[in-house]
Amino acid sequence: MQDALLERVIPCLAKMKQVKHTMQNKQLVHFLHIGKTGGSAIKLALKQSSTNSRYTFRYRPHQINLKDVPEGEKVVFFLRDPISRFISGFYSRLRQGRPKYTSPWSEAEKAAFECFHTPKQLALALSSDNKEQKINAEKAMESIRHVKHSYWRWFDNEAYLRRRQADVFFIGRQEHLNKDFEILKEKLGVTDSVQLPDNDVEAHRNPPNLDKTLNTVAIENLRCWYKDDYLFINLCKEIAKNQGIASSLATDP
Repeated sequence: MQDALLERVIPCLAKMKQVKHTMQNKQLVHFLHIGKTGGSAIKLALKQSSTNSRYTFRYRPHQINLKDVPEGEKVVFFLRDPISRFISGFYSRLRQGRPKYTSPWSEAEKAAFECFHTPKQLALALSSDNKEQKINAEKAMESIRHVKHSYWRWFDNEAYLRRRQADVFFIGRQEHLNKDFEILKEKLGVTDSVQLPDNDVEAHRNPPNLDKTLNTVAIENLRCWYKDDYLFINLCKEIAKNQGIASSLATDP
């Protein structure tokens, strides 16, 4: 009963907010939070200045995707090389989000981390001659939060993203987070005093001393596993160029 009521109330509240911003002549800009792409740091920084004379910036939780944003409203998101994102996601879930958050493992995640203690172990097992180990690796890849989510989870399919490309306000890259954040600030009209956090805990970054090494077999396995994500990034590069988005993504080779 309560859930059914919420399903009716939440869209109404969202519509009321939309009308309010329209009356104020402000453009709504939604930040889609793709896991392990720098979103926590961006959220913390922009909370210092979420509203200005031209735009109202809304930070959306992980489960919100492009289809949840009304057509005509703008979106911002950041990307990251899928292999780097895999490593970051693996270690983030290994420590259950701590110390910034505490998000216990699912039963499937618990089983995965009982089998694999480093990203390299998991990536190598994807091509193991041992059938049981290979099956365990595939289950782990499909179970570990952040690791299991393709970029397409937030954008449905190529045709839909192409249809909504005019709504893409900005696409940045986690690898160039500081540079792209400055470009985003300028587009939003955010003051120079707003800065990204330089503390690993506040930014929800992994500790620097973790074993992130991968050999050529592990890298090839991951490139194969995330092949659709690499196609997604190439599409985003095209969209960034089409929309005149002057981030590092548009200038990547």
